[in-house]
Amino acid sequence: MKIKNEELITELLEITGKCSIAVRKMRMLDLSQLNYKRTAETWSILECIEHLNLYGDFYLPLVAQEVLSHQPGNVPGVFRTGIIGNYFVNLIRVKSGSVKKMSAQKEMNPLHGDLTITTIDRFLKQQEQLESLLIQCQAINLTKARTAISLTKWIKLRLGDTLRFLVYHIERHTLQAERIPKSRIEV
Repeated sequence: MKIKNEELITELLEITGKCSIAVRKMRMLDLSQLNYKRTAETWSILECIEHLNLYGDFYLPLVAQEVLSHQPGNVPGVFRTGIIGNYFVNLIRVKSGSVKKMSAQKEMNPLHGDLTITTIDRFLKQQEQLESLLIQCQAINLTKARTAISLTKWIKLRLGDTLRFLVYHIERHTLQAERIPKSRIEV
């Protein structure tokens, strides 16, 4: 897939902004609502958000490192996705409001954590950092710069694919978290 760098960054910033707004609204819920689970093995709102925090802890420093190590300058106007990157992005992407069910990596699974409102605060700080990095990425070759992935350090994705994965993953779990309070009302 080919996409203009400017279009890609604009789309990712838009999704990031929408997710931040949605999570800010969740911050107004009380702690019992934020920790509500339909079953012992499903995630609460805070567990969805903590899962995103764990991914942010991994990916944001890698993206920041790439931003610092690549000089802004002669940037091609088009980003070309990689085969592996596009595969991972398509696995987690929200399609027509629905998501494909997947299991989280053990180290990224927040199940049964003792979580508080600080989980949301941490997420919102990460979102601010992500927005800043996305803006800085406008001046970087998103095809040439590469980052490791959380599954293995032996595979590196193009920076544009990493950004797509990270933002679409946030969108996926924000949608999951938004659906949880509705379930509680319907019970």
